[in-house]
Amino acid sequence: MPVLPGAEPFRREGGEVGVLLCHGFTGCPQSLRPWAEYLAERGLTVTLPLLPGHGTRWEDMQLTGWQDWYAEVDRELRALRDRCAQVFVFGLSLGAALTLRLAAKHGDEISGIVVVNPLNRVHGLSAHALPVLRHFVPSVKGILSDIAKEGSQELGYDRVPLHAAHSMRNFCQIVDTELPQVTQPIVLLHSPQDHVVSPADSARILGRVSSTDVTEILLEQSYHVATLDHDADRIFEESYAFIARLAPSVGEESDAGQVGQQEGTATGG
Repeated sequence: MPVLPGAEPFRREGGEVGVLLCHGFTGCPQSLRPWAEYLAERGLTVTLPLLPGHGTRWEDMQLTGWQDWYAEVDRELRALRDRCAQVFVFGLSLGAALTLRLAAKHGDEISGIVVVNPLNRVHGLSAHALPVLRHFVPSVKGILSDIAKEGSQELGYDRVPLHAAHSMRNFCQIVDTELPQVTQPIVLLHSPQDHVVSPADSARILGRVSSTDVTEILLEQSYHVATLDHDADRIFEESYAFIARLAPSVGEESDAGQVGQQEGTATGG
């Protein structure tokens, strides 16, 4: 199936610091593309893959599971490591869960992670019904464009394929057991008003990771897809500042740019 216009993966070659971005369940790279472009414009090497089964039609996703999604981001991470001195991983929702597992499995190969409205578990009675229900009901209505900002739209599926949802539930259980293996510096940003992922997920993640360099930021003006919402600029700026703090080469480039701007202003440039 052809990829939906706007759902294409994004890749940009830059400097020796790389960033892998992971999008969410039933979504596509469109939800993170402004973030990816922001980082690429600042000289970073950026990759934002399209997860298998996403970005076409929901029936295609029904044939995929967490192993497929994780394998894709794992391959992208390894490729990024081959050409970059330092690598960071960022993710939204399910993409944040994928980020956490990459961090648990790859250790010091990842310099830091940023997760936005991270998924930790599938809540509600429907989660317990999934193992059986998925054999009788192929899909249910999904929540798309959970965004407070008027006019901002998320590209993705308006149906949730239940075989894939069941796989995602199993994946969350696996990632939860691996959270103590996450030791990297972490920035966790979450929205108090999130109609897709419970704020309790962020609290549990913060309580279980072993990272000592931890920053929690509330996104008061945004819903679930905060990367397309009112707090998007803050996410972009905080994540870049995080990279600049942990990657000396980026920090030096940033300082040099600021000095150049100040000199230009002083001389009327």
